Order: sequence, then C-alpha cells, then structure tokens
Amino acid sequence: MNHRQSRVPTLADALWPADVFSGLRAAVLVVLGVLVLATLASVHVPFWPVPMTLQTLAVLALAAVYGCRLGTAAVLAYLLVGAAGMPVFAGTPGRGVGLAYMTGPTGGYLLGFVLAAALVGALADRGWDRRLFGAGMAMTLGLAVIMGGGWAWLATLMGPVEALAAGVVPFLPAEVVKVCLGMCLLPALWTLVERRRDRPAGGASPASPGCAHPAPQRPTPPRPRTASAAWGSPPWGPWRGGRA
Repeated sequence: MNHRQSRVPTLADALWPADVFSGLRAAVLVVLGVLVLATLASVHVPFWPVPMTLQTLAVLALAAVYGCRLGTAAVLAYLLVGAAGMPVFAGTPGRGVGLAYMTGPTGGYLLGFVLAAALVGALADRGWDRRLFGAGMAMTLGLAVIMGGGWAWLATLMGPVEALAAGVVPFLPAEVVKVCLGMCLLPALWTLVERRRDRPAGGASPASPGCAHPAPQRPTPPRPRTASAAWGSPPWGPWRGGRA
C-alpha cells in the first residue's frame, strides 16, 4: 500500500481540502506556518530550571496539523527565512542571526526540527493525532528526534556527557509539559472539527433532519348537498313516480 492510499486527512485537510485551490492553499499554509513558528519562538514562559519557549511545541503541533509534506515544507521555509538573517529563532537577535546562529550550539536542534516535522507529519497522515494516546506517542517521538539532534550536535562541540548535562537534561521538564499540551490539544481540535462536520446545514439537530415542517394540508372542499340530503327523505319513502 503506497503513501497516498494509506494517508488519511489531516486537520489542515479537514479545514481546507487539498483539492480546493491546491497551489494557493500550499503557499498560504506554508507562510502561515512560518509566522506561527516565528511568533511562538519569541514567547518565553518562566519555568524551572530554565525558561521555556514554545518553539518545539509549535514545530510538533504544526507538523501534526499539516501532515508530512506540508509540515516539512513549512519548517524548511522557516529555516530559510532564518538563514536569510531574519530574527525568527528563539534567542535572536541577541545571540546572533542568520547562518552564524544556525551553525552555533543550536544547529542540531534546528536540524531536528526538520526530521521531527517529517516524522510527526507522517504519523498524522496515518491518524495518530486523532486520539490521546496516538498524539502523545507522536509528540514524544518527535521530541526525541529534536533532543537527539541537539545532543549529537553539542557532543561534537563539548563531549557527550557535557552535551547531555547542558543541552538535554535542563530542558526535559519543560518539554514534557509541551508534549502534554500537544497531546491534549490535537484530539480536542479533531473533536471540534468532527462536530462541525456532523452538524446538518442550517443548524438542524440530528434527531430531526432538516427540521422540515410538514406541508400544510389543503382543506377538502365541501360536497354539494342535494335536496334529499338537505331536507331528509319524506316519511313515506322516496318518490318513484307512482303510488307508494
């Protein structure tokens, strides 16, 4: 069975079908994805032991919503915008911009974003994001790819043990919170989409399809009354043209 046959609709497909303005749809969703990733990367939430950004959550959730191809394309476009010098990454421009930032200590995490988007998007293409357990597994696997890429990159700079202590362990509590948020958010969004899809047009309730009112009954015109019906039969019986 090929990918096209085994693929199920994603949240993006449910909200904007892929066969409706497909080229425009892809461009709009990729640009929107870049904006979402850049915006959430700049959000800093106080946390322990290090402050938490929403960049990882944005990458994983966006991949689940878009699917493999579109999610990976959005993350690649995000990296290209950052490579061009735009301050779209967490910590920019304070810690540098462009290729200088991307080849620094965070380079492995950025590479992990692309691989995680492909993985989580492929799992979403198979419906993993529709239920709590599947969404949690997809988010966890994607997070493992990101953290593994960051650790491998840092290990070449400072050694594996130091990379684990500086680039993985301090971020794990915040990343667990992000996974929990994502695994709850995705099935909740699917529930809203399915309710919207099952609702009949015009707001009719499922119990009464269309809430169609019965057609008004046309009144039956009264029958013409004959003389005998109006006055009744004479006491001697009906007249037959002769003596009774």
